[in-house]
Amino acid sequence: MKSYLCLQRNLPGGEQRQPSPTQMQEMYAKFGEWQEKFKSNITDMGGKLGTGKVVGKDQALDGPFVEVKDLVGGYMIIAANSLDEAAVVANECPGLVGPGSGCEIIEIHRP
Repeated sequence: MKSYLCLQRNLPGGEQRQPSPTQMQEMYAKFGEWQEKFKSNITDMGGKLGTGKVVGKDQALDGPFVEVKDLVGGYMIIAANSLDEAAVVANECPGLVGPGSGCEIIEIHRP
C-alpha cells in the first residue's frame, strides 16, 4: 500500500461555519464509525496544526510568509492502493470535507 498525506484545507471563497453542539455530537458519532470502517487505512490520525518557524541555512529569510495553519486546518496520513482509494477514505471522514473546506491528498514517496 502507498501512503497519502491528507491536508484539511480552506477552499478559496469557502465560508467556514461553526457547527452547533448537536451537529458536533452527530459528527463525533459518525467519526467513530468512520474510524472503525477504515481502521486498516488510517496510519496516523494527525492533528490540528499550531505555530511554527521557517528555518534555513541563511539567517536572513525574505517574508512575509503565509501562516500554514491559516490555510491548512490539520492533517492525517492514510494507506491506500491508489489515489482514488485514498480519496474515498478522506471524503467519507465526517468533519474533514464540508462547507468551505476540503481535503488535499498527496502521495508520500518513500525511498
